This record gives sequence, C-alpha cells and structure tokens, in this order.
Amino acid sequence: MRRALPHIAGMARPDPIEFARLKLVERVRAAFNDSSKGETPIPPSEEAFFAPDTPIRMVHADLVSMMVGGMSALLLQMLHPHALQGVLDFSNFREDMHGRLRRTARFIAVTTYGHRDDAEAAIARVNRIHAAVQGTLPDGTPYHATNPRTLAWVHVTEATMFLEAWLTHVKPQMPLAEQDEYFRQFALIARKLGADPVPESKAEAQAVFRELRTDLRPTKEARDVAQLVLTHKPPGPAGTIQPFLANAAVSLLPPFARTMLALENPGARATPSRLVTHALGSTMRWAFQQRP
Repeated sequence: MRRALPHIAGMARPDPIEFARLKLVERVRAAFNDSSKGETPIPPSEEAFFAPDTPIRMVHADLVSMMVGGMSALLLQMLHPHALQGVLDFSNFREDMHGRLRRTARFIAVTTYGHRDDAEAAIARVNRIHAAVQGTLPDGTPYHATNPRTLAWVHVTEATMFLEAWLTHVKPQMPLAEQDEYFRQFALIARKLGADPVPESKAEAQAVFRELRTDLRPTKEARDVAQLVLTHKPPGPAGTIQPFLANAAVSLLPPFARTMLALENPGARATPSRLVTHALGSTMRWAFQQRP
C-alpha cells in the first residue's frame, strides 16, 4: 500500500477558507478587467483626488451596492431623451452590456482611487468621446453629449443612486455630514466632465433632481432599454443573482420613474432581493477585506 507522505516540518497547511477568499477575489477582478487588453486592477494611489477613508472612497468600494445603484442610475438616465438618444446612436450596449459595465466601473475606479494624472487622462478621454456624440432626436431636436444640463442629469442620478444603494444595503446610519461630503467630493469629477448644475450636498442633489426631472420623457425606447438592463444575465454564477440585483435596483427608483418605465414595484419580491443583496455584499466585503 502507498504510504501517506508525512507533513513536512515548518510548512503550513493551506487554509481552505483563505484559498476560497483569494479565488473569489481573483474571479471578481477578472470579470472587471479585460485581460485581452492588458487591464489590471486600479491600484489605490496616495496621489488620488480623494484621501483614503473618505466617503466617496468608502461608497465606491462596495461592489454590490454600486452594481445595484448603477442599474438604478442607468434606468433614470434613459428617461432623459438626449442621454437615451446618445446611447442608441453611439453605443454598442446591446451587443456588449458587460463591456459597458466594465468600462464604467473602471472609470469610476480610476477617478476615485487612481493617481490623479491617470484620473485626468481618463476624464479627458471621456470628454473627447462626448465631443463626437451629437445628432437629432426623432422630433428633429438637436442633442449633444456635452450639454451641461444632460451631463448634470447623468451625474446627479449616479451620485444619488450610488449613495442610496449604500444607505439601503450597507450603512443606513451614515451621518448626513458624510453624505453631504460624498456629494461635494463627487462634484469634482462632474465639473471636470462639464456638468452644470452640480450639487455639493444631499439637499442640493434633491433640488437639482427635482429641477431636471422636468426634462424626462416616457418613451418606448426607454422602456426597451430598461428591460434589456434588467433581464440581461451575464455568463456564469453572476447570472443567477442578476434577477435579485435587478429587483433591488427597481426598488430604489422613485415611483414616478417606475411608472414612466412601466416597471412594477417589486413588492413581495423586494424581501428576498434585499436578503440576497445583503448576503452577497457581506461576502464581497469579506473577500476584499473591506469594512463598511
């Protein structure tokens, strides 16, 4: 019979829990970084726009709440006819939903955590892309992606929904002063992208949201995009949790937006979605050794 090899003195046995944690981190990083393009995770820099342990870095570090808030923000953005038409005319989101998510996540990561020179370069790249995005709406109205008011709607929906998802699923007790600081920090990026008006507190964000809401229109195209966003299932295990995250995203929307997009209130489905979202978020924070 083959004898078992004795344990080698001084060599620690592999920790299965630590092994599982590292494998999960590896899989998540692979999903958000395109290895075919040589992409690697954005390393946090001491020369970033924002200091460690400040509100924007805490909120943007939470993968699951950012995914939920990001979906909610995208649904709201599609109600703006100019933002919607730009996506329809110039984006390949239908064929590459995951690629769009990955590019957006990378932009947020580099502008939040990356060296300020890399952040400035990423912002300049987006501004160059926006400069070429222009055309006309179906009714003949011209649109341009550099319109400050359109950019303001994109920004305020992102900032509001990212923070709302964080408050709902991670840290509901976050002090109002920290919430205001989050908007003040995020305003730096919005202004560099050309948005105006740009809120610097939660109260200002609510006021800007109410003001820009008058620009929104319920359209079939917006409803079609909403269904695509909510029903798209990425390959692998992520596809099984997508419906729960989608329900969580719809739950965050204000009632008027659900009506305009012909979306039902998740109702009883909100409870299992919240449980799954909380559990997944806790797992990701454990894997990446983050504290809420």
